[in-house]
Amino acid sequence: MRYRDVRKRNESAWLLPADHRRTNQALREGMRTFGDDDEVDLVVVGCGAGGSTLMQRLARHGWRIVGIDAGPFWDPEADWVSDEAGSHKLYWTEPRTIGGGDPVPLGSNNSGRGVGGSMIHYAGYAPRFHPSDFKELTNEGVGADWPIDYADLQPYYEAIEEELPVAGQPWPWGVPHRYPQSPHPVGGNGEVFQRGALAAGIEARVGPVAISNGRFGHRSHCIYRGFCLQGCKVNAKASPLITHLPDAIEHGVEIRPDTMVSRIGFDERTGLATGVHYLRNGREHFQKARMVAVAGYSIETPRLLLNSANDRFPNGMLNDFDLVGRYLMVQGAPQTAARFDSEIRMYKAPPPEVSTEQFYETDPSKPYKRGFSIQTVSPLPITWAEHVAAQGHWGRELRERMSDYVHWACLGALCEFLPLAENRITLSEEKDRHGLPVAHMSYSQCDNDKMLVDAATTVMSEILSAAGGTDVITIKRYAHLVGGARMGATERDGVVDRECRAFAVPNIVIPDGSVFPTQGSANPALSIMANAARVADALATRPMPSATEVPAGAAA
Repeated sequence: MRYRDVRKRNESAWLLPADHRRTNQALREGMRTFGDDDEVDLVVVGCGAGGSTLMQRLARHGWRIVGIDAGPFWDPEADWVSDEAGSHKLYWTEPRTIGGGDPVPLGSNNSGRGVGGSMIHYAGYAPRFHPSDFKELTNEGVGADWPIDYADLQPYYEAIEEELPVAGQPWPWGVPHRYPQSPHPVGGNGEVFQRGALAAGIEARVGPVAISNGRFGHRSHCIYRGFCLQGCKVNAKASPLITHLPDAIEHGVEIRPDTMVSRIGFDERTGLATGVHYLRNGREHFQKARMVAVAGYSIETPRLLLNSANDRFPNGMLNDFDLVGRYLMVQGAPQTAARFDSEIRMYKAPPPEVSTEQFYETDPSKPYKRGFSIQTVSPLPITWAEHVAAQGHWGRELRERMSDYVHWACLGALCEFLPLAENRITLSEEKDRHGLPVAHMSYSQCDNDKMLVDAATTVMSEILSAAGGTDVITIKRYAHLVGGARMGATERDGVVDRECRAFAVPNIVIPDGSVFPTQGSANPALSIMANAARVADALATRPMPSATEVPAGAAA
């Protein structure tokens, strides 16, 4: 990787302070600002993986952009702490309701709050999707087909991997490729995985993680402190807060934190979005914009669209065919652990330090379709206590097992759950502190989902046992969210087209993970950023509709 080439297209890592400070306060204080009556080129709702990447790319094309986020504009040095309980503020804890046959707990690992989004508290795992993920319905009779192929994302994968940057060994699965940085040293948990995988005949690799293995620009290298999921105080772990937003601000983007968008403005005469209504400091405002990007992710994006119902869209914005909120997906994420006689100290390394995608693709000999990946995970003590308590250990027995924490190793799987129409986001009768209906998430697993979890748990148990582990335990859980506003070839099978523009309103774009028709067995962060960069290129080369101009054929 040539750093000068990265810096030419994204200077974020060099805009951070070169000293011990973690935030360029002067950059933030000098940020360009717009008035509500200024018709900006683009207003972006949500400053996470998709929204931030889109803003950074389009700002370099001269677009005038406002990014709005419901949470704070984090300062790593002042706001983040090396403490599990003290880091709960990183999650979206506003009220939501859940239901279905297999309700998904919300408010922790699957929802972010604040500028930077969920990547603030993700573990740093950054794999690509496989080519098979894009044509599952055609090739395997399950899931859905994307209106794009792996080849459409590949150059953007390569660019984003350099900008984060991603560290890891050469990758043999999917489309084989290399990473810009060499792999991190392996800690105790990774060594257990490697030893057990070798004994069990399973191929494993170190990485890939979006955690700098060495100094990158003015970002520090990883110091292996174990608090990746609590925000990275040293700026070694990538998130849009440090990888894309500094460059976006340098090129004229305004970020408005602590601001809740309530609905999208719409002109019945032109059929175009006109901006967004938002609440800030107890007052209602309206930001005019030529284009609106909705990047609130798989719960808040459908919620905003549904809350934006009007005479043209009585069932919610863009919801002519009852697709908004549907085909929501989570990944099955069971974690299996075992005790070892020697000390492991699993927290002393990036949590996903070693992984395998040997089981990612459909195995014709198995009764289920699609597959799963396996990584090391490193739950810190509070999370580990939840694992132990889930086995029925309480009181003295719980305390004794907690005192044994450093002797345990833990693996986690990401299982590809299939998209089902009944898994969806709707509006609840309950309202939030702004008086807005909150999201209701209904989720049920199908038989294929359950078989994948059982298969992944079996393989993880085999690896740990082959490494010499005993007292194997498993906790079943979920991770990640995608879907809810899927892309499709036509308006009858997607909310947005291949360029993530809404079929029904051409000046609305959705650059987040809610547009994914399937999810693979990979953390979605890298793919969200790569797709947003692709979408930005498409927008930059096409004429942009104006919210003040009447398209040909529209009612005057």
